[in-house]
Amino acid sequence: MTSLRFLQTPFWAEFKENHGWKALYFSLDANNKLSKLDSYGTSNNSDNSLTVLIRCIKGFSLAYIPMAPEFKGRTDPSLPVSGDERNAYLEKLFSLAENLKPFLPKRTLFIRFDPPVDFTGIEYRSSFAHDPVPKNLHIKKSHVDVQPPDTVLLSLEKSEEEILSEMKSKWRYNIRLAGKKGVEVSRHYATDADFEDAFEAFYNLFEQTSKRDGVSFHGKAYYKDLLERGIPSEDESKPKITLYLAKHENDCLAGIITLFCEREAVYLYGASGNIKRNLMPAYLLQWTAIQDAKKEGCPVYDFYGCPPTDDENHPMHGLFLFKTGFGGKLIHRPGSFDIPTSALYGFYDAAEKLRAWWHRKALKKLGGH
Repeated sequence: MTSLRFLQTPFWAEFKENHGWKALYFSLDANNKLSKLDSYGTSNNSDNSLTVLIRCIKGFSLAYIPMAPEFKGRTDPSLPVSGDERNAYLEKLFSLAENLKPFLPKRTLFIRFDPPVDFTGIEYRSSFAHDPVPKNLHIKKSHVDVQPPDTVLLSLEKSEEEILSEMKSKWRYNIRLAGKKGVEVSRHYATDADFEDAFEAFYNLFEQTSKRDGVSFHGKAYYKDLLERGIPSEDESKPKITLYLAKHENDCLAGIITLFCEREAVYLYGASGNIKRNLMPAYLLQWTAIQDAKKEGCPVYDFYGCPPTDDENHPMHGLFLFKTGFGGKLIHRPGSFDIPTSALYGFYDAAEKLRAWWHRKALKKLGGH
């Protein structure tokens, strides 16, 4: 398994290449100088490797660098980042972008970063993301965040008993309840004889979730390709993708897809049906995945996205309660930053902002959600 964050792995880049992106691989020295590599030469050392994703849209391109580069020397997310430290990091992003430009398509509009800087205090995150940027740095906070800026990280460097003890009591109860009521969790990989049936059952749950909650998903081929690429392997540099299904008698109640790699376990996707929700299948699903991730040696389980605060008026407040109830630590990241590389960036920025409003608010209201 690799020490890279999963979004920086060749595995993820090659997967995204099959769905509209092009991947570029580089080694990065201490002065932000880039050396282009082929896909087979990418280093597993997260300190000097960088994956850049390119997307072409109607004759123009955009460059995206997910969860990189690392903010070196930062180990305590409960502390703020000083203004000087922040500006030094932003200068690093700007320098890196300048060195990257010669490798990009000519009509690239901007370079987008998702800085992997963790905060436990939302006010510290807000300061990092929104304080004024030095005038010599042409970098701005994006209106749209690609990766979820808020998440819950559950440490797996404890015993199962300790993990259970730090959950909310209702969560422990719901895990036991699901088991007592006969809910069973199964694991599925693309090489299994019953994979096609399991995958169809999962995607059916996706469609039910979409109609019920007004959530948009990728097409069926996207998830199937991910599962086919992530079958268990002796190659430890390759993440493992698992489909979990929770069933009761002949009914499929809920499902999740997880990614396990050396650095982290990630809850990528989840879906649930409309029946027997009182059997609490989602709790048993997550607990099973957490147990498996711990056995795999993953140090942390990332629930991958939730509302930033315990706000009862937030439309996803239930998701906040569900994910935080497992006892993990609420983490806030600054979100996406853009470095424009074209005078046309402003038009794209305005269009992206309008599109985000349409999908996040207008369509949901029109659909009654």
